[in-house]
Order: sequence, then structure tokens, then C-alpha cells
Amino acid sequence: MKNSKLRRQICFEAARAMYFRHESEYYRAKQKAAARICKGWVKPADLPSNAEIREEIQSFARLHEGQTRTDNLQYMRLTALRVMRLLQRFKPKLIGSTFTGHVRQGSDIDVHVFSDSLEAVTSVFDEQMLFYDIERKLVRKNGESRVFTHIHLKDTFPVELTVYASNLASFVFKSSITGKPIERASIAQLEQLLADEYPELSVDDSLHDMDESPDRFQLFYSLLLPLEDVKQHPKYHPEGDVLYHSLQVFDLACDELPYDEEFLLAALLHDIGKGIDPRDHVSAGLEALEGFISQRTAWLIEHHMEAHRILDGSIGSRAHRRLRENESYEELLLLCGCDRGGRVPGVQTVELESAIEYVRDLDYSFG
Repeated sequence: MKNSKLRRQICFEAARAMYFRHESEYYRAKQKAAARICKGWVKPADLPSNAEIREEIQSFARLHEGQTRTDNLQYMRLTALRVMRLLQRFKPKLIGSTFTGHVRQGSDIDVHVFSDSLEAVTSVFDEQMLFYDIERKLVRKNGESRVFTHIHLKDTFPVELTVYASNLASFVFKSSITGKPIERASIAQLEQLLADEYPELSVDDSLHDMDESPDRFQLFYSLLLPLEDVKQHPKYHPEGDVLYHSLQVFDLACDELPYDEEFLLAALLHDIGKGIDPRDHVSAGLEALEGFISQRTAWLIEHHMEAHRILDGSIGSRAHRRLRENESYEELLLLCGCDRGGRVPGVQTVELESAIEYVRDLDYSFG
């Protein structure tokens, strides 16, 4: 076997493992690919470089994602610019695949920010009512240990911000892929990139449209969180507040149809109107959600109270027939069963953030 052919085979297998998320590190991916193909030790010179594997991953992305990949890249760059403008005083730099163009399904937006105060950065997101979490990651390399602080901002495409000390703003970081100085862009450089790559695009108009159409999962969070303070009649809801009830219903819905995003959203959001207009919570909830949920999810929420009358046997035959003709009738009955089951005092439930992220992941994975 010629070395060039061997190298290409290893590169292909390593890239395939990384594209389909079986491996996340270049070194492990190429080592496992080499062991599979060669059934033994492989000379380091025969192993492909990280850059070669990255290019092969892009071939997979072009093959499997087509135009979607190109559209996503533009949106990701606009999202990066919006976030960086919010964090302008922390000298943000865009790095990684969103800048270089090597995006694929599952890619996030990587940004470096420079501040001696983590709270100063997160306060910007708090003011904008953006949903995020903080991760402190211990990394051991060359006998040294370092803790990196990441802020994971939840958006249509996830944004990972790494927070460095302010005196490192001019530091030249090295790429783990090429070993060369990392490619990165300031706000001005990203604006120029957008102008060069998308000459027909009005950046400011696009960002305005993004602001006018907020991330729907952020909206769901803002509608659900106040339900913690909305108490219910103990005779019908001994479990307590509406949020606690909604999370119980969501957990039960996950047990029934864990990959049905529309059904799970109906379970999570079916009572949000109780925080708006308790006298007609169904109509109030649907009005607040209009344009942010599918017709099927809206139908399930709209008729979930009628489903109780079906189970009680108190619904009229004409109304029952009308509901039964809908293709989601069985799911409506399932939702009603979850609604009734989600009334247990003291039961442990998923956290609100985790519930939203679960559905967001389904949305991202299955479109």
C-alpha cells in the first residue's frame, strides 16, 4: 500500500468519525482510524495533518448539507457580529469555523472576550434577558493545568465565549489544528468580511430583523419563568405553581414521545396563558406564542382542555368527532393524560433550562 493512499484512507475515516460526532479530537480520530485500517502501528509521517482532516470534514459537510451549510454560515456570522457588538468593551475576537468558513452541522460560534470580571460580561446578557450558562473547564497539557471559563450563550446557533484576562487581548494564540497563530477577527474585521463575502447583504438591516424576530426559545423561557409565582387551586393542582406543573407534564411527555418536538412544546407551553390571563389562559397563551410554534403545537394547546372532557365522557358527539378527525388526535389524548399526571406534590422534575435545551437540541438536530 502506497503511503499517499494510506494517508488518504486514514484522513477519510478520521474525518467521517469527527463529522458524525463519534470523535471530537483530531488526535484520537486519526489514531483510531489508523488502528482500524492498518491493524497495527503507523509511522507518524503516514498520518494526515489536522488541516487535512479539517478539509475532508468540509467535504462531508458539502455533501450532506448542501446549500443549508452556506445559509447557516451567513447567519452564524451575523449572530457573531450581534453578540460581539454587545460585548464591544471587552475587545471580542471571532475565532474558529464561523470565521474561517469551515462550519458543519453542530458547529458553534466561538468568541474570545477579555475581562478581569466574569460578572461584567454576564451582566450584559442579563440586561438583554439572554439565556446562558457558565462552564469552568480544567485542561491539562504538557504537565500544566489551566482552568478555562466558558460562557455558553443559547441562540439559534450556540455561542461559546471564552473569557481571558484583559491583559491577554493582544496575545497571539496558536491553533491546535495548524500550529500557526490562530485566525481571528475583531468587530471591524468581521464587518469587512461580511461586506466582502456577501456584497448584496445589508448587515444592519439583517441585524435589525434578527432583533425583531427573537430566538423563540428565549421567548419560551421568558414566558415560562414567571409561572413559578402563579399559584393554582389546591383542589385541582395540589402540586403547586404552574411552572412546577408544566415541568411535570413535560417530563411525562418525554416518556411518551421523546423525539416529537411539537408534542413536547405543547406539553411545556400548554399553560403559559395562566401567567397572562387566567380567565382564558388558552387564548392568551396562543396569542403570545403566535408565529413561534407550529400549527400542530398550537392545535394541541388549543384543544387540551377539551381533551379532558373526552376522558371524562362529557364532551358532545359533534365536538368529539371534529377532534377525532384531526391526525394528532391520539397525541391530544396523550397530552391530556400527561396534564392529569403532572399534579404530584414533591416529585422531582427537570430544570426549566434543561427542558428548553432538550427541545432546542431536537429542533437543531432535526430541523
